[in-house]
Amino acid sequence: MHQMTLAEIARGLADKKFSSEELTKVLLARIAQLDPQLNSFISLTEDLALQQAKAADARRANGESGALLGAPIAHKDLFCTQGIRTSCGSKMLDNFKAPYDATVVAKLAAAGAVTLGKTNMDEFAMGSANESSYYGAVKNPWNLEHVPGGSSGGSAAAVAARLLPAATATDTGGSIRQPAAFTNLTGLKPTYGRVSRWGMIAYASSLDQGGPLARTAEDCAILLQGMAGFDANDSTSIDEPVPDYSASLNSSLQGLRIGVPKEYFSAGLDPRIAELIHNSIKELEKLGAVIKEISLPNMQHAIPAYYVIAPAEASSNLSRFDGVRFGYRCEDPKNLIDLYKRSRGEGFGPEVQRRIMVGAYALSAGYYDAYYLKAQKIRRLVKNDFMAAFNEVDIILGPTTPNPAWKLGAKNSDPVAAYLEDVYTITANLAGLPGLSMPAGFVDGLPVGVQLLAPYFQEGRLLNVAHQYQLNTDWHTRTPTGF
Repeated sequence: MHQMTLAEIARGLADKKFSSEELTKVLLARIAQLDPQLNSFISLTEDLALQQAKAADARRANGESGALLGAPIAHKDLFCTQGIRTSCGSKMLDNFKAPYDATVVAKLAAAGAVTLGKTNMDEFAMGSANESSYYGAVKNPWNLEHVPGGSSGGSAAAVAARLLPAATATDTGGSIRQPAAFTNLTGLKPTYGRVSRWGMIAYASSLDQGGPLARTAEDCAILLQGMAGFDANDSTSIDEPVPDYSASLNSSLQGLRIGVPKEYFSAGLDPRIAELIHNSIKELEKLGAVIKEISLPNMQHAIPAYYVIAPAEASSNLSRFDGVRFGYRCEDPKNLIDLYKRSRGEGFGPEVQRRIMVGAYALSAGYYDAYYLKAQKIRRLVKNDFMAAFNEVDIILGPTTPNPAWKLGAKNSDPVAAYLEDVYTITANLAGLPGLSMPAGFVDGLPVGVQLLAPYFQEGRLLNVAHQYQLNTDWHTRTPTGF
């Protein structure tokens, strides 16, 4: 059962080959057996899962149907879940139980999805390796000595190890696509505003976006269908009709114009990854796609712009965690200032503190114009580059990451080296575009991803290309040894 995709589970449940309760028990047992190797879960919700599975079986017995009805998933631990710990991977929220469900959680529950638990993550979604979590690093199931990517590394590791078929995740600078690439999964960052951020604890509000992590594009289409849609509670949610993502999966790629930016193939890209990307291009050409070289001239400025904007927004968003209203509070504070200082100093880890300091500096008087305002101008230039490119092509293709997953601890002493691994992913967040990573092969036994970018609200196009590619390749079917 654990090898089934979401689509296969939906068919099996519809054909009464097994019940949701039976499947849920199998996966809960598998998590108990294997997750100690991975550390991919922060909280398990066995009682809730069995309750939801029984309810889903009853709904099916009454004639209801649906691709997510009775399907087991997990949520990244920054989606608020009523009465269940929502920690954000931080000591600061270790004791926080949300009083409500995030919109994404509520929508998927209404569709009948079964929540197995909350997955591990970089603290407050800040990181590219899932090593900054208060609950310890997550291991990559393809090689337990390597990182699974971040910040959605817990969701990625759990799905890659076949502990469950799919999970929710979030992407601020590549935190869905990069872990997908490192663990041989398909991960989709939707257009900014396509998925509600209400109840999703914020890192950088203008960049954060929730999305699905699964083994196939078909499964991502199913999960995104349940997540997407307008939400009046979220002022950044866009009132745009949600298409049937599964309906367009089998469209022909004949004549599809694919742009390949020349800036992607610079000295920083591992040549073995470059070869795999070119192989992917050849596969898509066989399916009728037309390849064209394009240019994204301002890409070189994206990382410095991102690492001003994101920390600036983080410093503002995290100011609410002060030891007064909820979350961690230091013991025996001498006065109010001591309460603030010690609660934040003890509650936040080093990476979060680093980004708060950078962001506060960039927003401070005398530096706002020099750093934050300039970064926002670069952001507009990056967006303009994409708009010009999409006048010529339908999608943009390139590597998801410049290197395969690195060893645990390898970049801990040099945060900037880890930041540079986001070079191909952050531009989509700066511009608000949808992006997808899909499996493209292996380097030294570690998975590699190819990234696709599309114009606003063209998630269906990305899923269609990825699905057609996966019908003609088998990278996505490979399973890590031991899982």
